[in-house]
Amino acid sequence: MPDSKAPSADVPTQLPFQRAHKSALGLAFGLIAGGGIFLLTVLHLALDVGEGGLPLGLLNQYFQGYEVSWKGAFVGSAWGMAVGFIGGWLLGFVHNFTVGVWMLVVRARQDLRQTRNFLDHI
Repeated sequence: MPDSKAPSADVPTQLPFQRAHKSALGLAFGLIAGGGIFLLTVLHLALDVGEGGLPLGLLNQYFQGYEVSWKGAFVGSAWGMAVGFIGGWLLGFVHNFTVGVWMLVVRARQDLRQTRNFLDHI
């Protein structure tokens, strides 16, 4: 049975310039940021660092409802996931936009090179 998907002529140029899946990148960044804040808060509580450790209480300046407590660990995790998702999604968007514009420029240059001597062949 023949393959229904014929290989594209410009496969070698498409492989290095794959588009990023914005939602997947946002989810990955969100899980890392949320998990990191949760882990830092839990370690801070478990080791009973007190005032000598990292000033995690300052995160409440950015994340409403955050405090160095078990409740604050979950609040910080939610905020970290939200901020991380938005940051990852934006990174994917900028990557896709930049690659798209670059490929448009490269293809336009190639088309101009191929049609430069068009009138000479008539």
